[in-house]
Amino acid sequence: MLVKALSPRIGHSGRVTVELAPPATGRTTRRNEVLLVLGVSLGQSAVYAAVSLMAKLTAERPLSQQTATLNASQSPRPYLDLTYQLLGIFFALVPVLLAVHLLNRDRDARADLGLDRRRPIADLAWGAGLAAAIGLPGIGLYLGARELGLNATVVPAALPDIWWAAPVLILAAAQNAILEEVVVVGYLMTRLGELQWRTRQIIAASALLRGSYHLYQGFGGFLGNALMGVIFAYFFLRTRRVLPLVIAHTLLDVVAFVGYTLLRDHWSWLR
Repeated sequence: MLVKALSPRIGHSGRVTVELAPPATGRTTRRNEVLLVLGVSLGQSAVYAAVSLMAKLTAERPLSQQTATLNASQSPRPYLDLTYQLLGIFFALVPVLLAVHLLNRDRDARADLGLDRRRPIADLAWGAGLAAAIGLPGIGLYLGARELGLNATVVPAALPDIWWAAPVLILAAAQNAILEEVVVVGYLMTRLGELQWRTRQIIAASALLRGSYHLYQGFGGFLGNALMGVIFAYFFLRTRRVLPLVIAHTLLDVVAFVGYTLLRDHWSWLR
């Protein structure tokens, strides 16, 4: 029974009120909560990504001759397209609010996850450093996997040449970063720790989930993002701060999305 007791009381106004004792939060409740949060966010994305990869592998063309497009246009009508883009960004952040809300029931989630502004300079420095350390090796891994036929050609952005394209891509980069780092690192690792998973298991779960929802890109996308997930998970365990990871991820995606948009007509190796 979740409700332990009913406690009727008569107030000064003569009205009878019933106070419910707070429900106990056990392992089963925690586990189900994690499954539900992932089911409406990146766990769902991982399932779709796996199906997408199977579709690519069973297609007539080799994987390396196929494309995986991010940030595609949603309508030929520019302002309707803009509306769809902004709505997609907004609703993708709802699982983040849900995860933080659930953590707030028994802690100050922003402080506990390192989402506050106590260390802005250090957070920016760590974020920029992580982005630089991961960015160049990531490009090399992607190009190598594509040449080996293990990855599709990733098109980071396919928006029309219009004034709002760059701002929307920057917002999309920030949305990706906030969603992934808060849910896959901050929320998931915190909850798995409460479920008494071992450290290695927690790191592996976070990294494998990150790789899984990138399977639509191919095996290179899975491996590269899983390795990034290991680095980010270790960083969080050492610092208990998600904000530097959000900054790093945002920088990586801004360079990929906006950089590709600016350079796609000049650099054939990006195609």
